[in-house]
Amino acid sequence: MPHAVPASSPLLELAIDLRRDDPRPLAVQLADALRHAATVGQLRGGDRLPSTRALARHLAVSRTVTAAAYEQLHAEGWIAGRHGSGTYVTTSPPGAQVGTPNGANLGAREPQEPNVELTAGVPWAEGIDRAAWRRAWRAAADVAPDLKRHRAGVPAYREAVVEHLLRHRGLVLGGLTVDNVLATGGTTAAVIELASAVLEPGDAIAVEEPGYQRAVGALKSLGVRVVPARVDHAGIVVDAIPSGVRGVYCSPAHQFPIGGRLPAERRIALVERARAEGWLIVEDDYDGELRYDVAPLPVLASMAPDVVVHLGTTSKIISPTLGVGWMLAPDRVVSAVVEYRELTGTSPAPAGQRVLAEFARNGDLGRHLRRLRRELSQRRALVVDGLAAEGVEVFGDRAGAHVVLPLPDAATEQRVVAEAGERGLVIDGLRRHHCGPQQWFGLALGYAACSRDDLVRALPIVAQLCRP
Repeated sequence: MPHAVPASSPLLELAIDLRRDDPRPLAVQLADALRHAATVGQLRGGDRLPSTRALARHLAVSRTVTAAAYEQLHAEGWIAGRHGSGTYVTTSPPGAQVGTPNGANLGAREPQEPNVELTAGVPWAEGIDRAAWRRAWRAAADVAPDLKRHRAGVPAYREAVVEHLLRHRGLVLGGLTVDNVLATGGTTAAVIELASAVLEPGDAIAVEEPGYQRAVGALKSLGVRVVPARVDHAGIVVDAIPSGVRGVYCSPAHQFPIGGRLPAERRIALVERARAEGWLIVEDDYDGELRYDVAPLPVLASMAPDVVVHLGTTSKIISPTLGVGWMLAPDRVVSAVVEYRELTGTSPAPAGQRVLAEFARNGDLGRHLRRLRRELSQRRALVVDGLAAEGVEVFGDRAGAHVVLPLPDAATEQRVVAEAGERGLVIDGLRRHHCGPQQWFGLALGYAACSRDDLVRALPIVAQLCRP
């Protein structure tokens, strides 16, 4: 039986088949196998290889075989030995990330300077307290395995969402209860479940234009007919929503991507039309916790819990990799979604739910949100003041993690995005947020993903590209 290779060696994961009935010598077969593994990326530049003795034991061959194979690969430049450290792969396939454990690169190109991320919808992940984050993950893992699926979500998570909505979104459930809260896999996952549970192919849903295109794509993939709904600087224009739709998808707290806040009179008009015409209002509250001028506006669900499905997510306030969100909905919608999950055997993964519940339980979530609001408020002021000083117009509410820089036309937008990319800036044009002909031209400039130093260095470049 082969002996184990040290756990630090990636060869432990490789299936190397040396055949004694093959006319090629075993050393040639082994060298060919290792060369192929490096070519296809199973082994990469900087990967440490086991000693010839350990590899011989693992493969049940003589050390002469492994030593000859290593000699051949060394002569060809595929591997190199480091005195007192071991033998390392030196060459990787094109595009592979390389590096040794001690940071030295063996025969690899120096990595290029990373781009500065200035796109909208990316969180300030570097601001998470790592000790609190580790504490939440450890506590979440310290539970017995579940014996059954929680179709509606882990109870502790649903209770944490209720507390979060009360403290950070000012939502008093009123006639609703924790039973009206469902865990989701995020906003797009929630849209898919909602459409699958309560809509039929061919039903029409009005969606803000420009708006959140992942929701548009999710709806279209299910055969739902998407009808663009015009927005202005204050959000969705209620009178422009066509008749005959089954629902309206909107982001009233901070319209994405234009950045407006739906005023009270439009909220009332939207709810009145929904009740009169039998709509569901799908309220995407993607970053409603992030306001810097006034307290967050009450969510639509607090005004009209009978016709509003409220969607929230952790992707903009913590990290999209946590993969959790929530849905607050009327009883009939909750029942339909849970039934859909039962029929399809699906439910949101509990791991992220447990982490969020633990992160909230001892106050770490609240502390993170206070720190997040403070940091992003300062960054927004930095962006707005810096661009205004350069004569560049900026609009959007004092909220969220992006602002909009208007441009005169599509050609200018395309030019600015392309030239920014050439200078190492990843910038988001408004074109990709339209599902029909482009109506708004400009940039949705995010300021959360990069470091503050990178942001300071990037602003003069953005200003130069955007000036007439």
